[in-house]
This record gives sequence, structure tokens and C-alpha cells, in this order.
Amino acid sequence: MTDPLAAFDAAFRQAPLVAILRGLTPAEAPAVGDALVEAGFTLLEVPLNSPEPIESIRLLAERLAGRAMVGAGTVLTTDDVARVQDAGGTLIVSPNTNPEVIRASVAAGLVSLPGYFTPSEGFAALAAGATALKLFPADGTTPAFLKAQRAVLPKTTRMLAVGGITPQNMAEWRAAGADGFGLGSNLYRPGKSAEAVSEDARQYITALKDLA
Repeated sequence: MTDPLAAFDAAFRQAPLVAILRGLTPAEAPAVGDALVEAGFTLLEVPLNSPEPIESIRLLAERLAGRAMVGAGTVLTTDDVARVQDAGGTLIVSPNTNPEVIRASVAAGLVSLPGYFTPSEGFAALAAGATALKLFPADGTTPAFLKAQRAVLPKTTRMLAVGGITPQNMAEWRAAGADGFGLGSNLYRPGKSAEAVSEDARQYITALKDLA
């Protein structure tokens, strides 16, 4: 079995974009997953407040094995971590910095991407073993806020800006120190067709290449 941390390193280097599929249903999952991977995405999360999220994670993890990493968002408890792992998910994404969830993820050999907002939360998450940090909600602040935090957080920390990210503002966030991005309703929303998801996904991939 591939080491999830090594797989994450490779997937992040290829395309540091996390598709946040909040509201995805198991019926939609295969087509949407295919559309994202074919566009160039390598990191997908299904938030646990979606309909039947564990089933969607299981379907995507099996279907996209070797092509993309799949996991859960809005992971709030250690029981959630276990459920996601049992379904084949390897990404554990949270909106907060619960150290118990982070430590449980790390102990299971999974990738931990907690959401933080202050330097204190960021340092606490890293101390618990977080793989990377997501500044959330990024649309509640400015790139300058991230730049200031970059001055004190460890320089090797991978930082993702999550919330309100569009192809048009990625360059501004990258210049402030964002290594990657989490993409929610601007990429996928409930009922959006796989074709429309594909079109928007390709715009993000194009914008990402323009940052290089």
C-alpha cells in the first residue's frame, strides 16, 4: 500500500488544489471525480456534512486509486477519522485545530489538513502533527494577513488558502505565501453537472500553471 504522506507529497507537487465537494451524492461521485482527475486534480475531499459522505468517499477512493487522493472534510471527531479510513480515505480535513483529531489522523498514517486562523492555532496544529495548514476562511481576511503569519510560522509549513479562492485571485494569495488552495462552491456545488465542474476545474489548473 502506498504511504499516504508520500502520496500527498507527490499529489501536492503535481497540483496543490483540493476539490471540496460539499453536498456531493454517491450517484454524482463517479462522474464528478472523473471530471476533476481528467482536468488535472489530484486531491479530493467530501465533507462529512454531505449526503452519505462515507459511501461517496468509498466510491471515489476505489475508482480513483493511483490517480488521486480522496478523503473527508469537516472531520470533527476521532470516530470520524476511523470511519473515513475504513472507507479508504486518506485525507483528513477539518475546519478547526482539534489536537485529538490531528493526532488520531497522524497515528493512523493519514494526511492531516486542519483549518486554522491565528498563529496560535497554527502552532498548536503543527505541534499535534498536522501535515499542512489551511487558512480558513481565507475570504474572511486578506493575503496580507497570511503574509504576516508566514513571517513567524515555520518556513517549511505548507499553507493552503481556503475560502473564496477563484482563478483570478490565486496569484495574489500565492504572492502572500500560499502553497496551495482549497476550492469549494466556486468549483462544485450540489447539482452542478460534471461537465460544468470540468470546465471550471480546467480554469483553475490553467491559473495554477500561470503561477509557475
